[in-house]
Amino acid sequence: MEKNDKSMITKAIGHVSFVMRKCLFSILSIGPVPIHIAFIMDGNRRYAKRHALHQDSANPGIGHRVGFKCLISTLQYCYEMGVKYVTVYAFSIDNFKRDPQEVQSLMDLMKEKIDELLTEDSVLKKFDARINFWGDLQLLSEPVRLTAKKAMDMTVHNKGPVLSVCVAYTSTNEITHAIEASVREKQENAPIEVSDLDRNMYTAGCLEPDIIIRTSGETRLSNFLLWQSDFAHLQNPNPLWPEFSLRHLVWAVLEYQNVHGYLKKRKGEIEKNK
Repeated sequence: MEKNDKSMITKAIGHVSFVMRKCLFSILSIGPVPIHIAFIMDGNRRYAKRHALHQDSANPGIGHRVGFKCLISTLQYCYEMGVKYVTVYAFSIDNFKRDPQEVQSLMDLMKEKIDELLTEDSVLKKFDARINFWGDLQLLSEPVRLTAKKAMDMTVHNKGPVLSVCVAYTSTNEITHAIEASVREKQENAPIEVSDLDRNMYTAGCLEPDIIIRTSGETRLSNFLLWQSDFAHLQNPNPLWPEFSLRHLVWAVLEYQNVHGYLKKRKGEIEKNK
């Protein structure tokens, strides 16, 4: 089979897949579609070990490379579905305690993948999406930090959905940052309100997540969005992150739709009694 024939077949398959997803998402939209989904992308290293993927200097963090492909597919599905905000936990402050060589490999990989997100054929370009990086960015290596800033500057005026990447992040660090910023803003002895903390969170201006999904079956939040998750529907599907697929995402939305009424009622009751 010639190269052009393969390309035509690939395009045809892609078009059919898109039409099928469009029909599926149209059916899902009969119920409430989440506005914001957050992901703890757990299981990249276990995936590489389970599948005996060879890692060397040419393929550092190969499990994370496969995981990045999953992220791109998941972003496309979410944005096609109508999800406005997607947040991912990419690198915890605690991850800096890993082997220095592994940390450096992950930093290099992160820079490479941020650059890919800025190319003309990227999912961000396709959906006119904006990208945020949340965390103590001063902890990142300078090349990664500068690339992250470049990505935010280049997409700041985009009008489409939003991708927020939590990197060099923990929720306790975020809360500490918000308290310190609030104290600096206040006059001496002035009380700090919850609204002050909300305004100084890394996540300020972003709606709280409707769903938080942690792959690999783990049930811990691991210091992720603790301040913002009081009414989020927490889910822990068994697939490792590189195995997370469209069917898992659809099932997650169906589970959310099943409890949406209860969550909305409870949130209303609590806010009424404040």
